[in-house]
Amino acid sequence: MTRIGILSDTHGFLDEAIFDYFKDVDMIWHAGDIGTNELTDKLKAFKPLIAVHGNIDGHELRAEFPQDQLIKVENCKILITHIAGAVGKYNAHVQSLMSRERPDILVCGHSHIVKVMKDPKYGFLHINPGAAGVHGFHKVRTIIRFSIEDNKPQKMELIELGERGKLPN
Repeated sequence: MTRIGILSDTHGFLDEAIFDYFKDVDMIWHAGDIGTNELTDKLKAFKPLIAVHGNIDGHELRAEFPQDQLIKVENCKILITHIAGAVGKYNAHVQSLMSRERPDILVCGHSHIVKVMKDPKYGFLHINPGAAGVHGFHKVRTIIRFSIEDNKPQKMELIELGERGKLPN
């Protein structure tokens, strides 16, 4: 069993509560719009980090983190990218990757809208953890925690960190 924490769209803000929620995960996935190297340095010091850059990330983050990550966890093939498009209506870049790689799970960010659903057209699990940062139109900051066990996602949890405009003390 591998436990995973997913976040996206931090835009340079890292809620310290994430360290409590992700204390038992084996790895963290960040689906882009990271914001600062300091943020990823803190996450890397805490747990192994797999991340992609997003459209707001500068040249330093783009140099360290690719546009896409294709990883395998317990025989599940995972594609992580920032901008994928809507479920079933993916952009040309992601469409090409999906056709070639056939992932079991697609993780993306960008929309600031939480979405976890099986793609009816392609059959993989589409995961967007929403936005964990304080910039954007989302009302609640969110992250996701789950496990991969017996080659399948298990125990998926949506965690609300609080209202976007109300920061923890």
